Amino acid sequence: MTKEKRTYCLRLGCLAILALALSACSSTVVGPGGKITKVKYYHLMPFFIPQTTNPTILFERQHFIYGAVSKKEIADRFGHYYAFFWKADDRTGPVTVKFEYLQAKSGLSKRVQEQVVDDIHRSNTSKFQVVGSEYQKSGRVIAWRISILRGKEELVSQQSALWN
Repeated sequence: MTKEKRTYCLRLGCLAILALALSACSSTVVGPGGKITKVKYYHLMPFFIPQTTNPTILFERQHFIYGAVSKKEIADRFGHYYAFFWKADDRTGPVTVKFEYLQAKSGLSKRVQEQVVDDIHRSNTSKFQVVGSEYQKSGRVIAWRISILRGKEELVSQQSALWN
């Protein structure tokens, strides 16, 4: 094999790896009536303070604890925080954002939180949290699924890797 062929194969291989990596990083999920563009997640864990001096990493923890004064108030803030960024193709009429999840100590029983969104914008954000006594009693969230529904019609949905 000549040097030019090896260089060509190496470039082609690097290009294929780059394309695969970029497609894996894409988080946009497109459905028949909308899309979920981003899922932002934070787990505020008890007894864990990041050992860093980077203010951007410390800020997120402080953001979720802000306003809590007593130990009980701080303990009630521990848990999972989710923000789902989504768009709907048809912005008329209300939609329901349905967040289903499984927790470590709850077995196979699915928990559900829902939000009805009447005023749909071009870009929308729905926030959910599993905190307080629910988090303390049933443990961490191990799998989740988000669905945007209009009536019985599912516009778009996305799920975590462990959702079955």
